[in-house]
Amino acid sequence: MSSPSTPAKGALGVIFLIVFLDLMGAGILIPVIPYIVEPYRADALTVGILAMAFSAAQFLASPLLGLLSDRFGRRPVLLLSVLGSAAGYFLFGYGGSLAVLFAARIIDGLTGGNISAAQAYIADISEPKDRAKNFGLIGAAFGLGFILGPAMGGALSKISLSAPAYAAGVLSLVTFAVGSVLLKESLPAANRTSTKTRWHDVNPFSQIRAAFARVGFRELMLATFAMNFGMAGLQTNFAVFTHARFGLDASHNAMLFAFLGVMASLTQGLLLRKLAPTLGEGRLAVGGSLLLGLGFVVLAISSAVWMLYLCLVLTALGFGLAGPSLSGLVSRRATPREQGVLLGTMQSLASFTRVIGPVWAGASFDHIGQSAPYWTGAICAGLTMVWSLHSTRESL
Repeated sequence: MSSPSTPAKGALGVIFLIVFLDLMGAGILIPVIPYIVEPYRADALTVGILAMAFSAAQFLASPLLGLLSDRFGRRPVLLLSVLGSAAGYFLFGYGGSLAVLFAARIIDGLTGGNISAAQAYIADISEPKDRAKNFGLIGAAFGLGFILGPAMGGALSKISLSAPAYAAGVLSLVTFAVGSVLLKESLPAANRTSTKTRWHDVNPFSQIRAAFARVGFRELMLATFAMNFGMAGLQTNFAVFTHARFGLDASHNAMLFAFLGVMASLTQGLLLRKLAPTLGEGRLAVGGSLLLGLGFVVLAISSAVWMLYLCLVLTALGFGLAGPSLSGLVSRRATPREQGVLLGTMQSLASFTRVIGPVWAGASFDHIGQSAPYWTGAICAGLTMVWSLHSTRESL
């Protein structure tokens, strides 16, 4: 593993750029997905199931991609995932039927190992004490991507609803070109795994079960599941909720997502890097979970548009502090040879929540009430706080 030297800092900059470009491409689609789906099916559940298709494919593929990154290196996995995204975006733009839209999201999901591979890359070049704040760079890239991405998506939707998808595909090709030229491999050959691959090693349920069987990881994985389950409902149902309750259109939702991006960038790019060395991952995971829960409550009871902005402040702070801290805690407890596998397992678990979370959010929105997904999120945030506190109580 590299020390935090100048080359390592340069590598962090390249990873930041790649993740930023990739997530900006994903952000372009967010404000327009409900409107692309509407001509085929107008209910919230269909939007949730479309999100589920991507996440189900990602859930199935993440353990294999994590294993491949431990065996062959991080660089090829990152580049493969970007190419897969490009293919999925172009097909989504082509559209023509609901089946094509689902196929496009599945293709993107099967190669969607970019976040776990980027986290493993950062773990390779960071000292253990610096990993949480360096993982925050991914969140900062996420935030910046979601400042520009939804704004671009909203603007391009004025041309046509397909234009944002084609733009996202082009942006993924640009990301691939940048990575091909600038990204160097971070995992030395001596640290790569060489054991024979078995079905057990690429079965996501086996990977999750193995992580849960290890006492040091069990509660961190439970906290990861609960936090991401709540967030999955918000991310996929938010535009449906704001349209139904306040009559907001795609361009107004783009403004809200851009605001969320600003807050996420400030939280993970600046605030987390200041707080992590002094407070530590455990305190940040607990405090972030509390803020996240408050954000869900504000959204559930919102009666005016300004309350949406307050919700986004709280959820960006909460998720931005808790998410990288949980990843940092897992990375600290993992050996160099299993960074990709365990961080990939976390990503797989998060993907699984995005399989079931959007379905629950859509169904509860349709059949229980508009606020139901967000009361669920508040409960999940509370569970995240409890499990984070119990897992790290000795270090608080």
